[in-house]
Amino acid sequence: MKYMSRRRIRKSRKGFGDQAFRDDDPMSGVANLFDIGLVFIVGLIMMIFSVYHLQDLFNENASFTMVKQNEATQEMEIITKQGKTVKAIKVSKESVKGKGHRLGIAYELQDGSMVYVPE
Repeated sequence: MKYMSRRRIRKSRKGFGDQAFRDDDPMSGVANLFDIGLVFIVGLIMMIFSVYHLQDLFNENASFTMVKQNEATQEMEIITKQGKTVKAIKVSKESVKGKGHRLGIAYELQDGSMVYVPE
């Protein structure tokens, strides 16, 4: 039992004051906060993409059109994706004015559907 003395056990363990448990670098805590911030931002971006159903933006074969409208300036932004190309077009009342010709007539039926009749 002389090999199991307290002195021998105490020397083999590392205490909290030992160099292995000390942290002399004050910036290590800031780096950990930075890492947590990055994880939070990535999670927030993923949540926004899932809420607005924008997963098709990453799919090569998907195509979609999204319209954003600013009520204050009466300006619209049309975002279209076809394959790998994404286009954003800003449209205002001034940019839409112009000359053109009539292509046909559209009728709304009683059930709410619309029918286009070319001239």
